[in-house]
Amino acid sequence: MSCLTHKFDELRKIYPEEIKSSMVLPLLQLTLKEKGHLTESDAVFIADYLEVPSMQVKEALTWYTMLYRAPVGRHVVKVCRSIACSLCGEERLIAHLANKLGIKPGGTTPDGRFTLLEVECLASCGTAPAMQVNDTYHEQLTEEKIDRILEELS
Repeated sequence: MSCLTHKFDELRKIYPEEIKSSMVLPLLQLTLKEKGHLTESDAVFIADYLEVPSMQVKEALTWYTMLYRAPVGRHVVKVCRSIACSLCGEERLIAHLANKLGIKPGGTTPDGRFTLLEVECLASCGTAPAMQVNDTYHEQLTEEKIDRILEELS
């Protein structure tokens, strides 16, 4: 963690001391970038570093879907399961992706290329159904669009 502590110190220079608790999310993101996933001990380390209650960091860790608490594949496929996406066929698309990738939601392919996740909301109700692959949104999905997206990632 010493390498991370140095990076934390650099980031801390731009935050006023009186709002150090606002560094929780940036420090979680920095740790994620370095390690690939986050653990409860990472949350405790960040809380100790910021001198904030560990629950504050743990809440952020469990709330945000972009913070992974287990190792993930090179491509993280997040499918929205909100009501709008559900009404537009999200369950059918999840089944298609699971079949195509050979994994269930929450799983990672044996080669470590893909992780398939269901998330509560991608804030894309007007263009449902939607999924996010890494940082890229894909909307108004069909099985054919999904196949093209996966093919482009190969």
